[in-house]
Amino acid sequence: MTVPEPSAEGAGLRPVWDEPVPFTPRRDLPAFPVDALPGWLAEMVAAVAEETQTPADLAGCLALAVIATAAGGRAVVCIRGRWREPVNLFIAVALDPGNRKSAVFAVMTEPLLKAEQVLVEQSASARAEAETTARLAKAAADKAAAKAAGAEPGLREQLTTEAIALAQAVEEAKVPSKPQLVADDVTPENLATLLAEQEGRISVLSPEGGIFDIIAGRYSGAPNMEIFLKGHAGDMVRVNRQGREAQHIERPAVTMGLAVQPEVLEHIGQIKGADGRGLLARFLYAQPESLVGRRNLTPQLIADQVADTYAQHLGGLALAMAGWTDPALLTLTPEADEVLLEYQRGTEARIGKGGPLAPIVKWASKRDGAVARIAGLLHLATHPESSWQHPIDAKAMAHAVRLGDYFTAHAQHVFDAMGADPAQDAAHRVLGHIKDARLAVFTKRDLFRQLPRGEFPAIADLDPVLGLLEDHGWVRQQPAPPRTGRGRPPSPRYEAHPMVNAGL
Repeated sequence: MTVPEPSAEGAGLRPVWDEPVPFTPRRDLPAFPVDALPGWLAEMVAAVAEETQTPADLAGCLALAVIATAAGGRAVVCIRGRWREPVNLFIAVALDPGNRKSAVFAVMTEPLLKAEQVLVEQSASARAEAETTARLAKAAADKAAAKAAGAEPGLREQLTTEAIALAQAVEEAKVPSKPQLVADDVTPENLATLLAEQEGRISVLSPEGGIFDIIAGRYSGAPNMEIFLKGHAGDMVRVNRQGREAQHIERPAVTMGLAVQPEVLEHIGQIKGADGRGLLARFLYAQPESLVGRRNLTPQLIADQVADTYAQHLGGLALAMAGWTDPALLTLTPEADEVLLEYQRGTEARIGKGGPLAPIVKWASKRDGAVARIAGLLHLATHPESSWQHPIDAKAMAHAVRLGDYFTAHAQHVFDAMGADPAQDAAHRVLGHIKDARLAVFTKRDLFRQLPRGEFPAIADLDPVLGLLEDHGWVRQQPAPPRTGRGRPPSPRYEAHPMVNAGL
């Protein structure tokens, strides 16, 4: 039973306040551990973040994606027994518009596009020769078929045999496709075709999140994620193309590096099958705090030496690994294996019922493999010209573990948002405003006037928020005063819990 207390207006008695029910606490998210990257890569990430005045998380996550693109499925981390992890990654960074995502993507991906152009130029003569040979073979086969068709019965069998042999040679002739390392938003069908043409590797790097709309069925009307699931895991893909025999891609390697608006991450959780089939669990997520409104307008620019070294190492790695047919096998030193094993023990202890990672068990079940992949990428970046000649050491694995912890914290935050009541985040912001403005008593109309129109366009948008705050005991509505005339009714009046103004 509660004890009455005087109201804030001193008119009548009001019941005492019960202790408010806290909302789901907002997580303290770690900053991207730039120093976990090899020196040349860390220097570039820090320089890009400074010049563009963006969180280092954006350039840092993209750094992992571009190394994975350069590796292009040409390396596999051998852990224990038959446990293998390819070094491609799916990464999604969430930032609001106005955070210069396109500028960061342009700088970080430029060496890849230049390497792609070099590969195109290097393959030009071979492609021209193959195309000419194929045309000549087709012409010879057509001529032989026509000759066999019009031959006398005595010669027809021999000429038919020759025509069949020439036709088979045409079918077996392979014209190499123009090399391509990076694609933008592509349909699942186009992605499958690109994988077939690019010997099983392709990367989707985009400062937008349109690829999620495509996966959700923008063009097909139904979710289509099979190629993405297999492209992440490296499972065999069978590609059927019109007019051609089916092709098998033994070890597809799709990398995705995306920058999306925060609400996109919430929406992908609603894609039918995205959770159940494991698409959400395959992404590494980051949601850094925006610097908009407190950026340095005269930042230090990227030093030429830093940019040149970055371009040299990244482009060199892409060109060096482009010629690999079988993947390079990256093994672990015993010390590195022990670091990963200890991390696995920590994961296993946390994903069981009641454990801190149990709410994201599907994602957490893949994080050890993700750490192994990141260790492989750090190893490739540390030794871009000879990584396949050395095992992954404990230092690289320890840095990968730090990155694994970073992505774990951000994944917990993102999955919280995916499953949260849409009004809860708005309630957090409104409660923060009430605290900052020290509003002991306020009307709904006055509160609406004080809040940004971008977040609350209409006064009715406050209804679910105030309802949630009242349900949790942070505010309560005062009884409406008696009506004394016609006119517009007074705006509902609220009191804030004393703990709000006590700074708690």
